[in-house]
Amino acid sequence: MKKIRHEAELVKAAILAGMKYGEERGAVIFEPTDSASEKILFIYRLLVHDKQIQPLPEDQVSQQSMRHKLAIWYSKQLPADHPLLK
Repeated sequence: MKKIRHEAELVKAAILAGMKYGEERGAVIFEPTDSASEKILFIYRLLVHDKQIQPLPEDQVSQQSMRHKLAIWYSKQLPADHPLLK
């Protein structure tokens, strides 16, 4: 897995964008008590289901790999001159 600059910030933004995507789609209502790991898992599975991202082989699915996939997904939605991509 190639390290991404500003990955932690990208993951935080990806969680917010993924929550918005899931709620607008009508697939989920996130509760304030949901942990970040639960949100990451649900957003990852939803994006795979909607064919927004390529799925990982099941034996490689982990919190770290899902966070990485979400960071990549979100970074591709940003404009090329965005500060998180520099």
